[in-house]
Amino acid sequence: MPNIRSYLDQLPQLGQRVYIDEAARVIGDVVLGDDVSVWPFTVIRGDVNYVHIGDRTNVQDGTVIHVSHDGPHAKLGGFATVIGADCTIGHKAIVHACRIEDACLVGMGSVVLDGAVIQKHGFLGAGALLPPGKVMGEGEMWLGAPAKFARKLSDAEIEALFYSAGHYVKLKDEYLSGKRREI
Repeated sequence: MPNIRSYLDQLPQLGQRVYIDEAARVIGDVVLGDDVSVWPFTVIRGDVNYVHIGDRTNVQDGTVIHVSHDGPHAKLGGFATVIGADCTIGHKAIVHACRIEDACLVGMGSVVLDGAVIQKHGFLGAGALLPPGKVMGEGEMWLGAPAKFARKLSDAEIEALFYSAGHYVKLKDEYLSGKRREI
Protein backbone atom coordinates (compact mmCIF):
# COMPACT_ATOMS: atom_id res chain seq x y z
CA MET A 1 0.00 0.00 0.00
CA PRO A 2 1.77 3.19 -1.15
CA ASN A 3 0.35 5.45 1.58
CA ILE A 4 1.93 3.60 4.51
CA ARG A 5 5.58 3.97 5.32
CA SER A 6 7.94 2.54 7.87
CA TYR A 7 9.91 4.56 10.37
CA LEU A 8 13.15 2.75 11.12
CA ASP A 9 11.98 -0.86 11.62
CA GLN A 10 8.33 -0.02 12.43
CA LEU A 11 5.75 -0.56 9.69
CA PRO A 12 2.06 0.28 10.31
CA GLN A 13 -0.16 -2.72 11.07
CA LEU A 14 -3.57 -2.76 9.43
CA GLY A 15 -6.67 -4.65 10.50
CA GLN A 16 -9.24 -6.12 8.13
CA ARG A 17 -11.03 -3.91 5.58
CA VAL A 18 -9.04 -0.76 6.42
CA TYR A 19 -9.33 2.16 4.01
CA ILE A 20 -6.47 4.64 3.75
CA ASP A 21 -7.05 7.27 1.09
CA GLU A 22 -4.22 7.58 -1.43
CA ALA A 23 -3.76 11.22 -0.33
CA ALA A 24 -3.24 10.24 3.34
CA ARG A 25 -0.05 9.03 5.01
CA VAL A 26 0.38 6.53 7.88
CA ILE A 27 3.93 6.24 9.21
CA GLY A 28 5.74 4.06 11.74
CA ASP A 29 4.44 2.37 14.88
CA VAL A 30 0.74 2.63 14.09
CA VAL A 31 -1.95 -0.03 14.56
CA LEU A 32 -5.29 0.46 12.80
CA GLY A 33 -8.14 -1.84 13.87
CA ASP A 34 -10.70 -3.46 11.61
CA ASP A 35 -12.87 -1.19 9.42
CA VAL A 36 -10.86 1.96 10.22
CA SER A 37 -10.99 4.71 7.60
CA VAL A 38 -8.33 7.38 7.06
CA TRP A 39 -9.44 10.17 4.73
CA PRO A 40 -7.52 12.53 2.37
CA PHE A 41 -4.65 14.67 3.65
CA THR A 42 -4.58 12.98 7.04
CA VAL A 43 -1.19 12.22 8.60
CA ILE A 44 -0.82 9.62 11.35
CA ARG A 45 2.80 9.53 12.54
CA GLY A 46 4.01 7.00 15.09
CA ASP A 47 7.72 7.68 15.25
CA VAL A 48 8.83 8.61 18.80
CA ASN A 49 5.95 6.66 20.36
CA TYR A 50 3.01 4.58 19.11
CA VAL A 51 -0.50 5.24 17.79
CA HIS A 52 -3.33 2.70 18.22
CA ILE A 53 -6.73 3.31 16.62
CA GLY A 54 -9.65 0.99 17.42
CA ASP A 55 -12.15 -0.77 15.18
CA ARG A 56 -14.62 1.26 13.08
CA THR A 57 -13.01 4.60 13.89
CA ASN A 58 -12.87 7.21 11.14
CA VAL A 59 -10.19 9.87 10.87
CA GLN A 60 -11.44 12.61 8.59
CA ASP A 61 -9.72 14.85 6.06
CA GLY A 62 -6.73 16.93 7.06
CA THR A 63 -6.33 15.49 10.56
CA VAL A 64 -2.90 15.18 12.17
CA ILE A 65 -2.32 12.46 14.77
CA HIS A 66 1.06 12.36 16.53
CA VAL A 67 2.76 11.39 19.80
CA SER A 68 5.36 12.71 22.26
CA HIS A 69 8.67 11.30 23.44
CA ASP A 70 10.58 11.00 26.68
CA GLY A 71 12.77 13.99 27.39
CA PRO A 72 13.70 16.67 29.92
CA HIS A 73 10.42 18.55 29.38
CA ALA A 74 8.08 15.59 28.91
CA LYS A 75 6.49 12.96 31.11
CA LEU A 76 8.74 9.93 31.49
CA GLY A 77 8.14 7.80 28.45
CA GLY A 78 6.22 10.54 26.66
CA PHE A 79 2.67 9.88 25.56
CA ALA A 80 1.36 7.51 22.93
CA THR A 81 -1.91 8.31 21.18
CA VAL A 82 -4.63 5.74 21.76
CA ILE A 83 -8.05 6.14 20.14
CA GLY A 84 -10.79 3.64 20.93
CA ALA A 85 -13.38 1.93 18.76
CA ASP A 86 -16.32 3.67 17.06
CA CYS A 87 -14.81 7.16 17.22
CA THR A 88 -15.21 10.01 14.76
CA ILE A 89 -12.26 12.37 14.45
CA GLY A 90 -13.56 15.41 12.56
CA HIS A 91 -11.93 17.24 9.67
CA LYS A 92 -8.66 19.06 10.41
CA ALA A 93 -8.43 17.95 14.04
CA ILE A 94 -5.07 17.75 15.78
CA VAL A 95 -4.83 14.77 18.12
CA HIS A 96 -1.49 14.82 19.95
CA ALA A 97 -0.18 12.35 22.53
CA CYS A 98 -3.54 11.71 24.22
CA ARG A 99 -6.20 9.07 24.90
CA ILE A 100 -9.66 9.03 23.39
CA GLU A 101 -11.90 6.23 24.64
CA ASP A 102 -14.65 4.34 22.75
CA ALA A 103 -17.49 6.04 20.86
CA CYS A 104 -16.25 9.62 21.08
CA LEU A 105 -16.45 12.51 18.65
CA VAL A 106 -13.70 15.08 18.22
CA GLY A 107 -15.19 17.99 16.31
CA MET A 108 -13.81 19.64 13.19
CA GLY A 109 -10.75 21.78 13.81
CA SER A 110 -10.41 20.69 17.45
CA VAL A 111 -7.10 20.23 19.20
CA VAL A 112 -6.47 17.55 21.86
CA LEU A 113 -3.09 17.96 23.59
CA ASP A 114 -0.57 15.85 25.48
CA GLY A 115 -1.89 13.67 28.28
CA ALA A 116 -5.51 14.76 27.78
CA VAL A 117 -8.23 12.11 28.04
CA ILE A 118 -11.67 12.02 26.47
CA GLN A 119 -13.62 9.33 28.28
CA LYS A 120 -16.19 7.02 26.69
CA HIS A 121 -19.01 8.78 24.79
CA GLY A 122 -17.23 12.13 24.97
CA PHE A 123 -18.07 14.93 22.53
CA LEU A 124 -15.50 17.68 21.97
CA GLY A 125 -17.12 20.46 19.97
CA ALA A 126 -15.80 21.93 16.73
CA GLY A 127 -12.86 24.29 17.19
CA ALA A 128 -12.35 23.31 20.83
CA LEU A 129 -8.96 23.10 22.53
CA LEU A 130 -8.56 20.40 25.18
CA PRO A 131 -5.46 21.46 27.19
CA PRO A 132 -2.64 19.12 28.28
CA GLY A 133 -3.65 16.67 31.01
CA LYS A 134 -7.34 17.68 31.05
CA VAL A 135 -9.82 14.81 31.50
CA MET A 136 -13.32 14.93 30.00
CA GLY A 137 -15.82 12.78 31.85
CA GLU A 138 -17.87 9.96 30.35
CA GLY A 139 -20.82 11.12 28.23
CA GLU A 140 -19.88 14.79 28.44
CA MET A 141 -19.87 17.58 25.86
CA TRP A 142 -17.09 20.13 26.12
CA LEU A 143 -16.88 23.34 24.10
CA GLY A 144 -14.55 26.31 23.68
CA ALA A 145 -10.88 27.18 23.78
CA PRO A 146 -9.88 26.18 26.33
CA ALA A 147 -12.60 23.54 26.37
CA LYS A 148 -14.93 23.46 29.35
CA PHE A 149 -17.77 21.19 30.39
CA ALA A 150 -21.03 22.25 28.68
CA ARG A 151 -23.45 19.44 29.56
CA LYS A 152 -24.10 15.70 29.64
CA LEU A 153 -25.08 14.00 26.37
CA SER A 154 -28.56 12.55 25.99
CA ASP A 155 -29.09 8.90 25.13
CA ALA A 156 -30.02 9.96 21.58
CA GLU A 157 -26.77 11.90 21.23
CA ILE A 158 -24.77 8.90 22.41
CA GLU A 159 -26.64 6.75 19.87
CA ALA A 160 -25.66 9.30 17.20
CA LEU A 161 -21.97 8.72 18.02
CA PHE A 162 -22.40 5.07 17.01
CA TYR A 163 -24.38 6.11 13.93
CA SER A 164 -21.51 8.34 12.80
CA ALA A 165 -18.99 5.51 13.13
CA GLY A 166 -21.29 3.08 11.29
CA HIS A 167 -21.96 5.59 8.51
CA TYR A 168 -18.24 5.95 7.87
CA VAL A 169 -17.79 2.17 7.79
CA LYS A 170 -20.38 2.03 4.99
CA LEU A 171 -18.78 4.96 3.19
CA LYS A 172 -15.29 3.45 3.29
CA ASP A 173 -16.75 0.16 2.02
CA GLU A 174 -18.03 2.07 -1.02
CA TYR A 175 -14.57 3.51 -1.60
CA LEU A 176 -13.00 0.05 -1.28
CA SER A 177 -15.51 -1.57 -3.66
CA GLY A 178 -15.84 1.30 -6.10
CA LYS A 179 -19.63 0.85 -5.95
CA ARG A 180 -22.15 3.27 -4.49
CA ARG A 181 -24.72 1.67 -2.19
CA GLU A 182 -28.42 2.02 -2.79
CA ILE A 183 -30.02 4.80 -0.74
